[in-house]
Amino acid sequence: MSSILITGVAGLIGSRFADWLIENKPEYTVVGIDDMSGGYKENIHEKVVFYQTNLVSDVKEVEKIFNKHQPTYVFHFAAYAAEGLSPFIRTYNYDNNLRATALIVNECIKNNVKRLVFTSTLAVYGEGYGGVFNEEQIPKPIDPYGVAKYACEMDIQIAGEQHNLDWCIIRPHNVYGIKQNIWDKYRNVLGIWMYQYLNNEKLTIFGDGLQTRAFSFIDDTLEPFWNAAVLPEASKEIINLGGIKEYSIKHAAEILVKILGGGEIEYLEARHEVKHSIPTWEKSVELLNFKHTTDLEDGLTKMWEWAQTQPNRERFVWPTYELEKGIYQFWKN
Repeated sequence: MSSILITGVAGLIGSRFADWLIENKPEYTVVGIDDMSGGYKENIHEKVVFYQTNLVSDVKEVEKIFNKHQPTYVFHFAAYAAEGLSPFIRTYNYDNNLRATALIVNECIKNNVKRLVFTSTLAVYGEGYGGVFNEEQIPKPIDPYGVAKYACEMDIQIAGEQHNLDWCIIRPHNVYGIKQNIWDKYRNVLGIWMYQYLNNEKLTIFGDGLQTRAFSFIDDTLEPFWNAAVLPEASKEIINLGGIKEYSIKHAAEILVKILGGGEIEYLEARHEVKHSIPTWEKSVELLNFKHTTDLEDGLTKMWEWAQTQPNRERFVWPTYELEKGIYQFWKN
């Protein structure tokens, strides 16, 4: 039986995509890797052949997994996606994004993987051109996370040119939904708000809340991820994937407060971030058959129903940062 390898299989995208594969592509064995630094075992489907290992420190183990399963397709979702925090954890950021991806690229080349699908980020665009991002723009990231992901993109493209590795690079739009890590203090704003409400805290917004974002419900992205691996027209393409409507952070919080039936919004100091992050989506419709079927209110309602059933897990907080200088007041220990 052919196999598909997913890194980051315990996280939001990895775990939900594994669920989708098992339901829709039973002819494949789904193999998953995760170091459990940002995901949970409960997220992983029981039919996934799971390996708990780290892509930076366990190189030999990763080599063995590739050699054993010889995956047809690889979906590299593993990352620590905390844009705002990345200037204060630089080496961790580059290790867990750039170095980890270099290992996956090597193994895909050595094992003749049919196509590598890599999740990059809108953070590669930086401020972009007027806040609207399309795939033809030259990236200008403004934080180390975006720099790391852009470097990964370039490395993958070089592997395509030099070693004939087939690839598709996906830049998702603020994906949210069931199985998201709502216990991480530094990323996933919609999940952070749910955690805060469940723990009788105020819903926090950095700055004035007029930053704009496009949000994507996870289930709308799953079949397009598969298409990124198998459709000929997706070969060696960079594609924005996700929601088609922009919301201010303030408006998103107000929608969630309505769903929660309560909650008070608190405004904190502004942080170094992109003000407007609105990607184009037409290419994902054309090449990946993306359909935006779940609006933000419906998606948040489904996510909130799930969140209320979850255990009261201990929140992840960095005990120390690599760089304390300039750390925001709200992240100080």
